[in-house]
Parts: sequence; C-alpha cells; structure tokens
Amino acid sequence: MNTPNKLTLLRVILVPVFMVLLLIDSFGAQLGALAVFAAASLTDMLDGKIARKYNLITTFGKFMDPLADKMLTTAAFVIFLQKGIMDSWALMIILAREFMVSGVRLVAAGEGKIIAAAFWGKFKTVAQMAAIMATIVLTMGFIPLETGMAISRLLIWISVIFTVISGIEYVWKNRHLIKMK
Repeated sequence: MNTPNKLTLLRVILVPVFMVLLLIDSFGAQLGALAVFAAASLTDMLDGKIARKYNLITTFGKFMDPLADKMLTTAAFVIFLQKGIMDSWALMIILAREFMVSGVRLVAAGEGKIIAAAFWGKFKTVAQMAAIMATIVLTMGFIPLETGMAISRLLIWISVIFTVISGIEYVWKNRHLIKMK
C-alpha cells in the first residue's frame, strides 16, 4: 500500500469521526469537526499530487479516491439536511449527479476504460468542500444562527450549480459510452 492510497484510506476513516463531531452541539465539537474535515480535504489534494509526481497511480486509488470524496461530502450534507441547514432538493441534485457519474464510470470500467476527473469535477469538489467548511464556521455562533444558515444555504446552492455543470460536462464528454440504440 503506497502513500497516496494510505491517505485515501485515512480520509475514509476520518468520515465517521467527522460525523460524530459534527453531530455534537458544542463549540469544541464543531471546531473539531472543522479541523477533521479540513485535514481530510487536505489528504484529497495530497494523495493525487503524490501519486502523479511519483507515478504511484493505482487502480485502487482511481476507484477509492473519488469514493472517499463522495463519502466525506455526503456525510456533511446529510447532517446539514438533518440540522435544517441544507435543502433536500440541493442534496438530491448532488446525489443524482454522483450516481450518474458512478454509473458512467461503471460502464467505462466494463469496457476496460478508466475516466479521469475533469476540471469541472475537481472544481465541484473544491466548491463543495469550501461550502461545507464555511457552513460549519457560519453556524458556530460567531454570527446570528439564522444569518449563518441563510449564507450557508446560498453557498451550498452555489456548489450545487457547479455540481450540475460538472455533471453535464461529464455526460457530454462520455456520451459515447451511454448512447441509446
């Protein structure tokens, strides 16, 4: 197991830790959730850079890296939904895009092809992670909760727009894999 794959596994392991902290209604736990999420997000950036720089790209990494990202962001979004911070429509759009992309990746894998993440997909991930970290900070009590929740909803919807753009780009670039006969 190489270093990038270990970082990816660390991100997966951090997901339940993040969830527990985010569900505890205290300033310290929220600060801890923010720190864990930031650390997990950092591993996303590092594992890819290390894998490319040292030619450590593996099939495991190609499979687990995007899955780990989805687990991390979805965990946050589900808890935000539970707390009333996120709209169910926003979460459904995000999940629909992720299921669609995963389906296209499965079709590609069935044909022996692996589809690398494109610019908009990476940008979508960064936008979602930024919205999640901002939401945690905005709901920690530094500003009135209603204001923090309103700003958070706006940031989440902005990330949803990038999610839709990346989904459209993904389907368009890979339409040859899903053409209807």
